[in-house]
Amino acid sequence: MNTAHSNGLNNAKKWSFLIATMISFMTYGQYDFPFQNPELPVEERLNDLVSRLSPEEKIAQLMSDAPAIERLGVPKYDWWNEALHGVARAGYATVFPQSITIAASWNKDLLFKVATAISDEGRAKHHEYIRRGQHDIYQGLTFWSPNINIFRDPRWGRGHETYGEDPYLTGQLGLQFVKGLQGDDPEYLKTIATAKHFAVHSGPEPSRHEFDVIPDKRDLWETYLPAFRTLVKEGNVHSVMTAYNRVNGEAASASEYLYDILRNQWGFTGYVVSDCGAISDIWKTHKIADNAAIASALAVKAGCDLNCGNSYEFLNEAIKEGLVSEQDLDVAVKRLFRARFKLGMFDNEERSPYFQIPFSVNGNAAHDDLARKAAQESIVLLRNENQMLPLSKNVKNIAVIGPNADNVQSLWGNYNGIPEKPVTVLQGIKNKLSPEVNILYEEGSPLADGIPTMEVIPSVYLQGENGLQGLKGEYFDNDNWEGEPLFTRQDDNINFQWDINTPDPRLKMRNYSIRWTGYLIPPKTGTYYFSDWGKPFMEFSIAGKTEGGGNHKHRASLDPKEIVLEKGKKYKIEVKYKNYYGDATAQMLWSTPKGDQRRKAVETAKKGDVIVLALGLNERLEGEEMNIEVDGFSGGDRTKLDLPEAQEKLMQEIVALGKPVVLVLLNGSALSVNWAADHVPAIVSAGYPGQQGGNAIADVLFGDYNPAGRLPVTYYKSVEELPPFEDYDMKGRTYRYFEKEPLYPFGYGLSYTRFTYDKLNIPSETGTNEPIAIEVEVSNKGEADGDEVVQVYLKDEKASTPRPRHQLAGFKRVHLKKGERKKVRFTIQPRQLSMINDKEKLVIEPGWFTITVGGEQPGFSGRCDAVSTETVSKRVKVVGPTASLDF
Repeated sequence: MNTAHSNGLNNAKKWSFLIATMISFMTYGQYDFPFQNPELPVEERLNDLVSRLSPEEKIAQLMSDAPAIERLGVPKYDWWNEALHGVARAGYATVFPQSITIAASWNKDLLFKVATAISDEGRAKHHEYIRRGQHDIYQGLTFWSPNINIFRDPRWGRGHETYGEDPYLTGQLGLQFVKGLQGDDPEYLKTIATAKHFAVHSGPEPSRHEFDVIPDKRDLWETYLPAFRTLVKEGNVHSVMTAYNRVNGEAASASEYLYDILRNQWGFTGYVVSDCGAISDIWKTHKIADNAAIASALAVKAGCDLNCGNSYEFLNEAIKEGLVSEQDLDVAVKRLFRARFKLGMFDNEERSPYFQIPFSVNGNAAHDDLARKAAQESIVLLRNENQMLPLSKNVKNIAVIGPNADNVQSLWGNYNGIPEKPVTVLQGIKNKLSPEVNILYEEGSPLADGIPTMEVIPSVYLQGENGLQGLKGEYFDNDNWEGEPLFTRQDDNINFQWDINTPDPRLKMRNYSIRWTGYLIPPKTGTYYFSDWGKPFMEFSIAGKTEGGGNHKHRASLDPKEIVLEKGKKYKIEVKYKNYYGDATAQMLWSTPKGDQRRKAVETAKKGDVIVLALGLNERLEGEEMNIEVDGFSGGDRTKLDLPEAQEKLMQEIVALGKPVVLVLLNGSALSVNWAADHVPAIVSAGYPGQQGGNAIADVLFGDYNPAGRLPVTYYKSVEELPPFEDYDMKGRTYRYFEKEPLYPFGYGLSYTRFTYDKLNIPSETGTNEPIAIEVEVSNKGEADGDEVVQVYLKDEKASTPRPRHQLAGFKRVHLKKGERKKVRFTIQPRQLSMINDKEKLVIEPGWFTITVGGEQPGFSGRCDAVSTETVSKRVKVVGPTASLDF
């Protein structure tokens, strides 16, 4: 080629490049790539971005810890974050009542306000992490909440993450939670909510990775799916998480049947994420596929866009074998990046109102006040014989007894954040009463035999090699205790909550480790229990005899290590900690030999004029796939519904003293407190009430708040009344199908005042496709202002196939002053009359329906001397041809 010709070509290339650059600049301005331009439609940005990715880059983006694509300026993003009842695992946050607890409020507006506060804090935390250059787990805007599975059986350990046993209540509360998390901006999502676990998932925990649920179609569509439909169709939830189990033989994460319902029938347009490790279950435990490549291909082709885990690493192999195509990857990648675009992750801060939420919003006074209000509204008064409550503040001596009386861990349930100033039951009572009141306290018993209450090891029992009190702390500027420490100091004990900071400005987040060494000197001879409470990694050894802890990436150790120690003897102790994301917590806990706890508690109770007995459960007994085997509890689930035996014995001895006793229950799942229901004059269920639980409980006990919570689950008399736990048939379960008398029914709760109902106005006749308007008048006939939860129940009197005994069709929480009267209105939509007929079609049949309105279920008169509410009923005739509905 001659030089002149070569120069001509080069000049042409230069001009072509210059022209292309000018066009690009005119089109995209300061942006390097079209996908960075917020003025372009999202779909155009998506197409541009995905077109630039290699197959390997696409695969990497389909796993929850998605790496940066530096050549395109795409930052790393970890999709895993939690916000079930407050932002979790990301430093100090406002901790609201656990889901099952706030469900007892029956207050949709409250759920929206709480979720709005949570999303405020989530946004603020995310941007603070970004400012610090952090892009790790629990720092993003994609929250894997809410859990809207149906709490079909009280034995399920994760049931306290849900909104209860009723599909309608669950759907309505979950809907408001989603709206509060995702915001109402027309262009941007505030955060992303995730409806989980899709579908038909509610235990048992130990077999969740392998069992196959084959639900009756009626149960599937009338119980297990309605809440998901509500969140998708009405809430536009942008993410759905799959379940671990199989459904009708298909792994939920790769079920073409379930994805057809979700995307084709309901029109879901967001992304689907697997539960963590669920893709590997497809081949390892479900045995549906032979290896990870086949399992991953099945999941992607079915519609699972995001893998929590690393199975999708094998998609390269799946592509080579022709099991999945790059076009299949494109569908999933676009769904994921669409979410990031809608969150504003590629846009300037000034474009979205959510970027401006300050970090100071976390745990602010308004959120703390909301946490107290939420706890107040969630408290259920189960029994109040002879109006023992409220208590007088003029009491001279009050004894507060029980393992949940001063136990911070019993306030929150699982998937929790860390409250900066939690208030226990004991502290709440102290806050409420005059300093002149003599407040006595004894723990009285462990939570359960073998599950002692843990506390931080006091400094006085720790000693360094140098003889000084405390432990030698070596702080390393790497995450593996390597080389010489950056600095060394004597720490009094191990009791640190560094929030999202590091222990020292010289240490960098994600890149430090600490080792504490010295001696433990026991104050008495006996059996001790040890546990670390460290995030994300902590382990310990004592005298080389016991080792505990380990990787707490997701939750802290709940399994204390037992060891016998001698008084005054020195035992070597070593504790190691490292951090590779925020929420830096390090605590070394123990439980000392207790002696005769019950005897001490009884002696203390004798000195009280009134006894508050704080019993129940906490997340160390019920929860997700736990390593626990004690009487009544197995693997996170429950095998009995009674109080643990140690607590039951304590209660009976305290009540035998003949003094006024108030039983305060802190619990997630239902308790068969049969003895208490017959012998304890006042029973209050506070659930897991969150950071302000102690103050809220004291507000109720001493009359500064009139309780109005209603049970979102049935309290059964015994586990023997229930069908086998593994059976997903709804017959004999929940208030809708349980034929026996419960201990306390779904929807039940008392008040310090009394409500009456009249002037129920319902049309006598309506069509199969017409809504039913309802109007009723409610009066407060008691002596106190208070809230009433107005409940509407529907009973199909002439169905051609089996129907529930009755089912919830509406509810409103209203406030009435003493003597006040209000009209309350509801509308029952035609779909709420629908059923699955014997041809497995969803239809509305003509016939007679009974509608009951009141403060409780129909047909239950209550257990107490003064029933605080009532119900009224009318029948309506539905006429016209049978109407067919889309599922």
